[in-house]
Amino acid sequence: MKTRTRSQERILNLLKTLNTSLSAQEMYLELRKSKQNMGLATVYRSLEALKLEGLVQVRTLATGESLYSLVQKDQHHLTCLNCGRSIAIAECPVHELEHQLQTSHQFKVYYHTLEFFGLCQECQAEGNSPPLQP
Repeated sequence: MKTRTRSQERILNLLKTLNTSLSAQEMYLELRKSKQNMGLATVYRSLEALKLEGLVQVRTLATGESLYSLVQKDQHHLTCLNCGRSIAIAECPVHELEHQLQTSHQFKVYYHTLEFFGLCQECQAEGNSPPLQP
């Protein structure tokens, strides 16, 4: 087992305690609130190390913001490009593909994400369209 830094342990404990996905900035603020001061750069470095160890997964939203959580299960979402709401979906059409890839490429998969982007029911009803991309 790899030895983790005190900062990495604090991040893991925070993610276990809150049991939700957080941005690095949100983790930084939560750690400060609990008097576990840590620089934002250290939060990012710790998250990167934990990700490479297969303990933390990252999900990038349509806005470009990254959310981190413990690797517990695969994540699948429908994400509205207009309001940003994400709807978790339980179905996973790629589990068999994941197993095939692990075998055919001798590649250790820690987790996978699957994200569909479009308009939620409410935004469709309001006649909204996604923001224009520059």
